[in-house]
Formats: sequence, C-alpha cells, structure tokens
Amino acid sequence: MHNFYKNLPVTRFSNKMDRIKTPGIIAAILSIIILFCNYKSVAQTRVSNSDESKVPPYILPDPLKMADGKEVKTKEEWVTIQRPRIYHLYEEIQFGRFPLKHPPIKYRVIETADKALQGRATRRQVRIYLHPADTSVYIDLLIYLPNKIKKPVPVFIGYNFGGNQIIQSDPAILITKNWVLTGEKGSVNNKATDSSRGSSASQWQVEEILSHGYALATAYYGDLEPDHPDGWKTGIRSSLKDILNIQPEEWSAMGAWAYGLSRMMDYLQQDKDVNAAKVALMGHSRLGKAALWAGASDARFALIISNESGEGGAALSKRWYGETVKIITDVFPHWFVAEYKTYGDSVEALPIDSHMLLSLIAPRPLYVASAEGDQWSDPKGEFLSSKEAGRVYSLFGEWGIDTDNMPPLNHPVGDYVRYHIRDGKHDVTLYDWQQYIQFADSKLK
Repeated sequence: MHNFYKNLPVTRFSNKMDRIKTPGIIAAILSIIILFCNYKSVAQTRVSNSDESKVPPYILPDPLKMADGKEVKTKEEWVTIQRPRIYHLYEEIQFGRFPLKHPPIKYRVIETADKALQGRATRRQVRIYLHPADTSVYIDLLIYLPNKIKKPVPVFIGYNFGGNQIIQSDPAILITKNWVLTGEKGSVNNKATDSSRGSSASQWQVEEILSHGYALATAYYGDLEPDHPDGWKTGIRSSLKDILNIQPEEWSAMGAWAYGLSRMMDYLQQDKDVNAAKVALMGHSRLGKAALWAGASDARFALIISNESGEGGAALSKRWYGETVKIITDVFPHWFVAEYKTYGDSVEALPIDSHMLLSLIAPRPLYVASAEGDQWSDPKGEFLSSKEAGRVYSLFGEWGIDTDNMPPLNHPVGDYVRYHIRDGKHDVTLYDWQQYIQFADSKLK
C-alpha cells in the first residue's frame, strides 16, 4: 500500500487564471491543422455522435505538464505540486469545492441480525448523523458481513439508486423515505414502496461478494441530495451550509454525493468488523462519477472502481462520441458547478479531461469498465483515458494498460489501472463483480 497522500492537505489556488496551458506555438499549429481538416469541434457539443469515423482530432491536456511548462519527473513533484493543482481545477471547473472541515459523525446501530441470508451473513443497519444538532440529516448505511470469515474483513462500498431495500428482497431492510427517481422500480409518486425490494439485486451480487470474504456496504445517494435540479434545497448543500461554511452554489450534487461517501468511510473506520484500510469504492453510471470524485478527494479509499461512468466520469470529454458536456449539463445541470456548463460549446478550451481525473487516484488501484451496448458512455473514450492515466502511475513504479488497442470483449487488460469492456447493456453484472473481486484479491489481500 502507498502512503504518499496520507495526511496530505489539499492545496487550494486563489488565482483562477492558474490553469494548465498548452504551449502557445504548439496550440496554434494544432489549431490550424484542425481547421485545415475542416473539423468543427464546437459541433460535437450540440449533437451526439455514434460514428467512430466522424470523431475529429482533439488535444488532451498533459497531466504531467506543470504550470511553468516543466514536466513532472518524480512522484514527489506529482504529490506536492501537480496533483494539488489539477485537483483544484476540478474543484473550480467541474465538481466544486470539497469540504475539508466537517463535524465528526455520530451514528446509531438501528439493527443487527447475525443470521441473515440463511445464516451466511450478518446484516447491520446504521444511521449516520451528519449534523451535530439536527437528527433529520443522516445516511442509512446497510452492511452485510460474511459470517464464516475471520474479522475484520475488506469491504466493497457504493451507492444504490433507489434505497437500500432494492439490493435484496430481505424484508428487514429499511425502505427509504426520501425522494426517488421517477421510473425507479417499485416507486410511486417518487416514493419507494415494498414492491421495490430486491429490484436491483442482480446489480449487487451480495452472496457472490460475501463468498469471497468481502463485506458489502451501501447507502441510497438520495439521502444526501435528491437527484433533480432543485434537490439542493432539501439536501445537505442547504442543511449543512453553515456547518461546512460552504454555499450551495460553491459545489454540486456530485460533490454532495462524494462527501457522503467520505462520511460513510468515517463510520467504517469505527466498525471493528471491517478492515478500513481495505475499502474498495464502486460506482455505476452517474454514481461512478461521484465515486471517482470521492476517490480523488479522500485517499482512505484503497481501490476505486468506475463502472460505465461515461461523460463527466471516465470518458474523454474532448472526444466527440456519445454524451457530451453540453448534453449532460443541459439535462443534469445540478450534477456539476455552473462553470462546467460554460464549456458546452467550447470543449476544446476545457483545461481538464477525464484522464486527469483518473490520474488523481494514483497510485491506488483503479478499475474502469465499459459495456458494448452502452455507446452513450463512450467505451473507447473510457479506455483511452484509462490508458493515459497510466503515465502518472508510472511515476510510482506501477503498471497501467500496456496496449494501444481496445481489448476484445470480456478480456480485461492492465495492472494497477485495469480495464474491460463486456458484452451487454448499461448495467452492473455478475461478470463485472467477478472482475472487481479478482482485482481486489490481487491488490488488497
């Protein structure tokens, strides 16, 4: 395990002009080439493209190029100079300020059952209070622990989309009382019902995870902020603004969801049955974006998994394919800070891209996954960003992805940065979990 980021403060920059810049002459030459080829990168933001032959040239910012034009040569330069600078760009442009100071959590174990899942697991439900005085601000955390494994155990942690009750048909799991998405299975008028129990069990594969000696911890992301443009009004960006000394517009829904993952980690560090040094964070789709930002912001997560996180997550924004910055910020304006939307018609000017977000995870193990039937998330863009992030991992002596070509279906590639594309649709499947468990076995155990 690497300890380079342990107790390292996040450096903030006050100068908004302090951004990564491509050297002027190189940028000018490349711009002329792009114009000469009659590619109009602005067009890529207005409509979606699903034809690989129509992807125009694009320029990626160099994550190893420092503000003074010099190249990062050592892991120490990355940790102390370049990483804080790139992290700040993400705070300023995409996700907003991540609260560094927060009140200590309080929690209450609501229920423990040591004979869950036909005796194979212990089920624990914990309410984590986020406000020192207001008990209405909380996260309900559901944990399954394997019974036949010596404690403490490593754990997979991640958000679910519709309340903890969707991951198992177990009737003892509390049903969320918070707002849920329209169309979520078993929801009526944006409220979860008893018929939602176990509706997403296939995405969680609880017994498979337990059988390999891992615990599983999950919570509903809507506990932090409802997933709609006005969700901030009833979420933690309002209820905690005075406690955290941060205004709602200074961060985003993604930031709020990432903050919640860190508070869940606070609890895991106090649970004697969990090995808090071996916590693997997994996120799917929009929650994959939140997982990447939480992983970048909180070095306690030992391993990060992005499952089909797409635009704003693992997929390259400057590559015109699938969802674009303009589309995502028009449809989901609350996910990011307002600054990100300003690049919708000028992604070529965006000083960051997804390979830089992935590089913030280094040197911790990172797994990025795509699906052939999920072209909206741009599988090739996710592969290319994963490969590019490996340049930062090499500073720490770790291998990333050693091929320039997209791997065949169901054929993972890479070492400390690993990638696969499987057959099937936008989903989390048994195959995905089997790869993540094998990856965790090799890097955490």
